[in-house]
Amino acid sequence: MLKSTDYDLKLTKAKEYFDKKYYIKSSQLFEELIPYVKGTEKAEDVYYYYTWSEYHLGDYILSQYHFKNYARQFPNGKHVEECYFMNAYCYFLNSPNYKLDQTNTKSAIKEFQAFVDMYPESKRIDTCNLLIDKLRYKLEKKDYEIIKQYHKLSEWKAVIVSAKDYAKDYPNSPYNEEIAFLTIDSYYLLAINSVFNKKEERINGAIENYVKFLDLYPNSSYLSRAEEIYNACIRLKNNLD
Repeated sequence: MLKSTDYDLKLTKAKEYFDKKYYIKSSQLFEELIPYVKGTEKAEDVYYYYTWSEYHLGDYILSQYHFKNYARQFPNGKHVEECYFMNAYCYFLNSPNYKLDQTNTKSAIKEFQAFVDMYPESKRIDTCNLLIDKLRYKLEKKDYEIIKQYHKLSEWKAVIVSAKDYAKDYPNSPYNEEIAFLTIDSYYLLAINSVFNKKEERINGAIENYVKFLDLYPNSSYLSRAEEIYNACIRLKNNLD
């Protein structure tokens, strides 16, 4: 088939291979057909099938490019909405474990959001929102682990700054309670390791965050430890006078 010059036959066989899930064969034939059908009514289908062949072979990076390129080349094509969605979905499939670089995760969120904005009535909206939530959780988990690592490394200033950003970015995170406690602890540890003229400000930071913590999490498992820190801060503050 690859050596044949009968391009109508090649197209027929390529579709047969695709239907039988012989994606390596169909990909090779569709790729070879692309320049020969360019500018004809067959171009859209050939490119569409080629893109799906690559997707089924598991090359999501290449597939992402081709799904988006289909939409660019055939803006009025019958598969445009589907291909815009699949472009985003390929980014989703390339999104790694939260411990790794999250560039593809952020790109996937961006592409899904662009799809939602472009097709607000699409039947795929619910799927987009579900996948966006999964992607955002990866970012949330990664940022949470970073804050914990800062605390472990005694980078208390970094904990305090990052915790404020985290609360803004993830107001409903299940980790907010723990991070709020780490903020109190970080203010306290920062205070006892500070020069004299900065102690009071940092002690007050611990006390203020304890009061907020008590209001937000009155039944917290961290409450007894937070209270110990609060009492220690009161003693420290009294000794400053």
